Amino acid sequence: MTATQTLPSLDGRTFKMLSSTTSAVDPDAPSTFRYFERDGVIWGDYVGDTVTFGRCVGTRTGDTINVSFVHVLVATGEVVSGTGVSEIERDDDGMLRLIERYEMHGAPQLSICAEVAAA
Repeated sequence: MTATQTLPSLDGRTFKMLSSTTSAVDPDAPSTFRYFERDGVIWGDYVGDTVTFGRCVGTRTGDTINVSFVHVLVATGEVVSGTGVSEIERDDDGMLRLIERYEMHGAPQLSICAEVAAA
């Protein structure tokens, strides 16, 4: 944990996408993200909605993560890659939330993902 980190590790946490400027999010089958974290390094995978599967890797400084990602689109099989910055915050229920800013299709994008309670 870095000195400026105020929120807990993402290690082993799962998030679901709530909204995205890139595409409409299917509320019944949103993209789901699994994150892992160790010594300031972040990595994970994601599936669902418009994504067949995807991977991300990056770093965490304080409550900000910087990642590179790559995924395959369901509709076309196209491989999409990019970079992004996410702010980690707590929602009103005490769960973590990711505010993701990235560039895709040549334009800035914004997604919001909410932590899924452990079963």
